[in-house]
Amino acid sequence: MDPDRPQPGDPLPSRRRRWLLQHLLRRRWLQTVVRTRRVARLPANVATSGWGAFVEWFGRLEISENAVLLGFAVAIGAAGGLGVAAFYKLIDLAYIAFFQWPLEQIGSGPFVLYRPLLTAAGMYTAWWVMRRLGRGHEGLNVPDVQLAVARRGGYIPTRPALARTTASAITLGAGGSAGSEGPVAVLGSTIGSFLGRAFRFDAGRVRVLVAAGAAAGISAAFNAPLAGAFFALEEILGSLAVAAFPPVVVASVVGAVVSHSFFGNHPAFPIPTEYGYTLTREIFAFYPLLGVLAGVMAALFVRLYFRAETMAQRSTLPAPVLPLVGGIAVGAIVLASGGLLVGDGHLSIPLDLFGRLPWFTLLLLALGKILATAITLNTGGSGGVFTPALYVGAATGGAFGAALASLFPDLPLSPEAYALVGMGAVVAASTHAPITGILIVFEMTNDYQIMVPLMLTTVIAYLVARRLEADSLYSGWLRRRGEVLEHGADRDVLAGQLVADAYDPDPQVIGEAATVPQLLERLEPGAQTDFPVVDSELRLVGVITVADLVRLAAEPPEATAPLIAADIAVPVDPVTPQDSLLDAVRRMGVRGAASLPVVDPETGRLLGMLGRGDVLALYERALAGAHAGGRGVVRS
Repeated sequence: MDPDRPQPGDPLPSRRRRWLLQHLLRRRWLQTVVRTRRVARLPANVATSGWGAFVEWFGRLEISENAVLLGFAVAIGAAGGLGVAAFYKLIDLAYIAFFQWPLEQIGSGPFVLYRPLLTAAGMYTAWWVMRRLGRGHEGLNVPDVQLAVARRGGYIPTRPALARTTASAITLGAGGSAGSEGPVAVLGSTIGSFLGRAFRFDAGRVRVLVAAGAAAGISAAFNAPLAGAFFALEEILGSLAVAAFPPVVVASVVGAVVSHSFFGNHPAFPIPTEYGYTLTREIFAFYPLLGVLAGVMAALFVRLYFRAETMAQRSTLPAPVLPLVGGIAVGAIVLASGGLLVGDGHLSIPLDLFGRLPWFTLLLLALGKILATAITLNTGGSGGVFTPALYVGAATGGAFGAALASLFPDLPLSPEAYALVGMGAVVAASTHAPITGILIVFEMTNDYQIMVPLMLTTVIAYLVARRLEADSLYSGWLRRRGEVLEHGADRDVLAGQLVADAYDPDPQVIGEAATVPQLLERLEPGAQTDFPVVDSELRLVGVITVADLVRLAAEPPEATAPLIAADIAVPVDPVTPQDSLLDAVRRMGVRGAASLPVVDPETGRLLGMLGRGDVLALYERALAGAHAGGRGVVRS
């Protein structure tokens, strides 16, 4: 019952006047609120309609696809470089707030005892930022960017991403063990996603701009434009697609140039001298052994990291208490290391010190870094895993080099060289990104002498880690959330589609008795680059590529006159309509082929050709929810 409405016991005139007056006042107040909201929304509505008109005008301009992507790549690279500079300033501010100012107030003696508590306060603040400002979003790391590219058309929410950047700066500045590459890659990707969506680009363009943003962030943070570009192509997009290569490279270069204006043009990790190898036995014995050790350490890193995640999820501690407990644990580990595990929040790998410490101390530092990183990122802290992997690799390589130097004191061995090589090896093995692992160390050090042992050790470590642990630090995070992605490719989508859904049932076919002049007629411009050769019953004999035809055209006619198509065709391993596209793509990769023949499994008759373009077209349709039907046709 409304107490303000007229009641039966009240005098009729007074009851009615009071109720009417209150009703009119309430109505006028509501009308005033509505008018105020309409007036407040007017500028936003005008701006939105104005921006929509601008976007429509921009879309009507006859600008080529490459020009659009390159123009936006320049803008994303510049914004990414500025974002990295701002992120580093945030780290400095957090370091001042959580360490420098308390040190001035407390004094160096008691400060040592307070360090775990200050780290705990920083991790709690980072947790609070993500819970309140980031709306409890648990992603917004490199794997989540991969997922956005593969499943969400490149959509990355802006506000949670900015909250993640802030939380990461607080974590790093407060002494947490995490990396800066994850936040800067997400920040750059968010810029690319925001611009692509603001201009209402299609999903294909947005994905490329997201990768360009990630490249700009990595490039600006590590002064490594090559590594930034290949990180985006290798990890975010999952392919070295020709169409994506120019904008990704341009954004990476622009990001590095912008960062030079803030940090100078010098390696992110300068070394006093060039470290190479002085003995042949180092290449054929010592560095391969380091590759095995780095692969084992990377697999241990992955397993301990996700074991800590499982333990944190099963913990019965209240959510606000977990970051406090984790921060105290991390602070204690860092305190036990004498501060060597984290430095001042930025990349800190004391290579000169690693060359003087005993091997068992360096091994303890590597294990301590793994444990501190796993606790930091699974109990409320934010950041990446790439930079901690660099540290673990440097400590592991330094330990191995120091052990060799103690075993063979008469040999001119340099533990620092093994530390540098170990950096790239563990990064490649723990993230399953060997190209990035090689390039990042080369660009961070500008040491060309280290390239030969670095390449060999990195490949061995990558293979050993894949043998011991199927997941990487990126793919494992996704798999534990029900997603199966690898290097940006959605394996679930490819595994769920059949060759029958994608292949071309009407390719150009060559008979096995065709002569060389007839074959050379195929050298006309066209989309098909592989030509199946069949017998009179349409059974597959082999495949002739355009490269084979070019070589034939360069030979004298009298040398090729006796040849027919069956003599030139190369036998290949075909696929059947019931094979999955994932299996077909793997076979293409093993053979290095642009397409594969599709045959009937019972008769061996050719049914068509499956090309990479066919796979990508079906992949895009599957992501958009429009699965193609089977198209297999047996030709007579």
